[in-house]
Amino acid sequence: MIFIVLIGIFSLCVGSFLNVIIYRTPILLKHHWQKEYADFLNVPLQTSHIQQTFNLFKPRSHCPHCQHTIHPAHNIPLLSYLWLRGSCAYCKKRISIRYFIVELITLALSITVTIHFGFTEQTLFGLILTWGLISLAFMDTEHHLLPDSITLPLLWLGLLLSLRSIFTDAPSAILGASIGYLVLWSLNKIFKFFTNKQGMGEGDFKLLALLGACLGWQALPLILLIASILGTFVGFILLKLKNKNHDTPIPFGPYLAIAGWVSILWGSSITQFYLNLVGF
Repeated sequence: MIFIVLIGIFSLCVGSFLNVIIYRTPILLKHHWQKEYADFLNVPLQTSHIQQTFNLFKPRSHCPHCQHTIHPAHNIPLLSYLWLRGSCAYCKKRISIRYFIVELITLALSITVTIHFGFTEQTLFGLILTWGLISLAFMDTEHHLLPDSITLPLLWLGLLLSLRSIFTDAPSAILGASIGYLVLWSLNKIFKFFTNKQGMGEGDFKLLALLGACLGWQALPLILLIASILGTFVGFILLKLKNKNHDTPIPFGPYLAIAGWVSILWGSSITQFYLNLVGF
């Protein structure tokens, strides 16, 4: 019980930091792309609002409206948002509810992983993977972006940990990474051939490769099935609610992330239930 409580407290701090990652990573990437563009064309870099010290740790967290540095008492995960009623303590303007949601989801999923696996190596890696998937899901939702700086380290970590068979063995992990990437890459090529449109981004290929590396190739059919069902159902509802046409891009990363997380905990049980249902 003490272990679960400690994980819960720590996960709240992690959730707060994930909000920083979700907010700042796209800004850092945009600045990096602008610099590469300027260097390639040998032209001066346009003046950027990003300070030289802008990274995931500096400057300190501040209000996006008035730029006032947030006092530590106003930065307590979950509680501060409720206490301040979702507003800045200084300018009183509304703060995105995403900050509260990310912290709450991080807490709930972290405790679920801890209860499921107990005091094991699987809990440690499961938590790291969970936190990475949360940040990827929200970044793709808000910016249609799945950064290599998060996906690739987790992919390599999955391959390395397969040597200890944390969730799968090394051959399954290597095949999972390869097949995961090639499946979506192939589907995208086929879709583009027939429609002359881009079906999905390369970030989706790498995310499925990451899940294949962590869970093995055996988990890929279930992940794709869950993600496809979720993506179709939720996408249809969102298009109807926002009165958009079918050409409106819908990020697939969040559904892959949800499907991957479900597969970490219950993938084997779901697959076995299906096989028993059909008589295998």
